Amino acid sequence: MFKLITKNYKVGMYIRLSREDGDKQESESIGNQRKIIERYLKEQDLNIVDEYVDDGVSRNYI
Repeated sequence: MFKLITKNYKVGMYIRLSREDGDKQESESIGNQRKIIERYLKEQDLNIVDEYVDDGVSRNYI
């Protein structure tokens, strides 16, 4: 018989601001990304242990 191996993964979500959302308190892209990621992780039977949100603006330095 085959032995079923299950792994317990710890998953952190990383969500990043879209420039299209500008200065809103929590951007629509952040909310939409959160919903998509949560749905996917639930379908894969993975547990979320932390969430990282980058709701700032990236800067290019020369």
